[in-house]
Amino acid sequence: MIQAVIVMNTQGKPRLVKFYNFLPAEKQQELIRSIYGVLCSRAENVSNFVQADAIFGQDSRLVYKHYATLYFIFVFDSCENDLAMLDLIQVFVETLDKCFKNVCELDIVFNFNKLHTILDEIVVGGQVLETSSTEVMKAIDDITKMEKSSNSLVPKTVSSRLG
Repeated sequence: MIQAVIVMNTQGKPRLVKFYNFLPAEKQQELIRSIYGVLCSRAENVSNFVQADAIFGQDSRLVYKHYATLYFIFVFDSCENDLAMLDLIQVFVETLDKCFKNVCELDIVFNFNKLHTILDEIVVGGQVLETSSTEVMKAIDDITKMEKSSNSLVPKTVSSRLG
């Protein structure tokens, strides 16, 4: 099971935090600081896999990818495959790239809701739902179309009542 998905910048500022088990906000902040401490102290030529027992408890692992100014981090237990989690990060980033045309930190900051929607299409309740970037994009496009059609109905209804 996936325990958490975190996107943070290279200064340690979280841009997306999603824990799939309840943790108080103080504990979440402590864990994020611990993760940042581990990641910023690692050499670039080492593995992207980290045993996270000291941070998240026994049987926890962490995998991350560093793209430009962002770390994409998945924390999971032994029920998940390390390489599959690394691939899932790739799917997440590919989908973000398709949505934002070369995603950057500002895209994440200003499109926070879309970021959560994309993640929710990939992972639900800590379980992997979809591993195809193409399928995730189809779902996101459908959601966007529905949002646009519902938004276009509101002004017509309001304007007809006013006129």
